Amino acid sequence: MAATTSSADTPPAAEAASPATPAFSPLYQQIKGLILQSLETGEWKPGESIPSEMDLAARFRVSQGTVRKAIDELAAENLVVRRQGKGTFVATHSEQHVRYRFLKLVPDSGEREGPAQRTILECRRQRASAEVARALALRTGDAVVQVKRVLSFAGAPTILEDLWLPGTTFKGLTADQLDAHQGPTYALFELEFGVRMVRAEEKIRAVAADAQQAALLACEPGAPLLSVERLAYTYNDVPMELRRGLYRTDTHHYRNDLS
Repeated sequence: MAATTSSADTPPAAEAASPATPAFSPLYQQIKGLILQSLETGEWKPGESIPSEMDLAARFRVSQGTVRKAIDELAAENLVVRRQGKGTFVATHSEQHVRYRFLKLVPDSGEREGPAQRTILECRRQRASAEVARALALRTGDAVVQVKRVLSFAGAPTILEDLWLPGTTFKGLTADQLDAHQGPTYALFELEFGVRMVRAEEKIRAVAADAQQAALLACEPGAPLLSVERLAYTYNDVPMELRRGLYRTDTHHYRNDLS
């Protein structure tokens, strides 16, 4: 029987856990919020399975159809992954299809490249500037970890990046740790720090390489570069990374699929 938004079918847990949720919020959205809370608190970690739709329906005292609709939205947002015959799992950046969701630079040849070769130039703790603090919802002067690195493909330096991360959350992050990890950086953040990046906002503009940038990217000073500033968020829209990248575009282009 399909669930309704009547008080008889609205789980008390949903009302108690989401006091700011409007009364007219669809029930499946309330269930989605409760599942997100469990993801945020780490009840189900990246790569782990979540309870079945039947178990979740019993837990929240709603119909399986309501749970299914909530999970449909979570799957569409790449927060969970359905596997035929196996169940539903918390998405992880270690998975191939998620791995490239945040990397939009692709080779002009159209062929998928292997993992980038990373050269860590710097990894240090510092005090957040006003600009970085504002982006990461910190106070000016709070501790942040700054990482500077070059990503190369087929031996050619292609991306120069600066990353800023909240110092408290990423306490202990080192250059050796970043260098030793073979998978995506976001997978390292999941594994070692319990932080999963779930969405990002980007600002893109064209710039010319200065002398220092040109030396690091093996291009001529004044060469056109794509400047990409990204703010990445974990659950509940908490900003967790400010990233500024300079991309060479002589052999690569930025691709984004719109739907």
